[in-house]
Amino acid sequence: MSAVQGGLAVNGTLLVIGAATSLHVSPLGLLMGCRSIKGWYSGTSIDSQDTLAFSARTGVRSMNEIFPLERVTEAYDRMMSGKARFRVVLAIGR
Repeated sequence: MSAVQGGLAVNGTLLVIGAATSLHVSPLGLLMGCRSIKGWYSGTSIDSQDTLAFSARTGVRSMNEIFPLERVTEAYDRMMSGKARFRVVLAIGR
């Protein structure tokens, strides 16, 4: 997370939703660009259950690029390049 701070736009916000043991922050980078860092508690198991129920009721589906396990390296490279639209999934036994 520390590495992405320099990529924040002016008035940008880094939203931390995962637990991290530490986060190194550049106060000057925050001040000069009016940037901020905020934490967000991602919810409880009931929140996740409600979200999944809503998705099922309304037909929300994730957009995936599916790769067979034999192409794991290609799938990983695509994900790491930032070119994946929107999620890379490995299919086992297809």
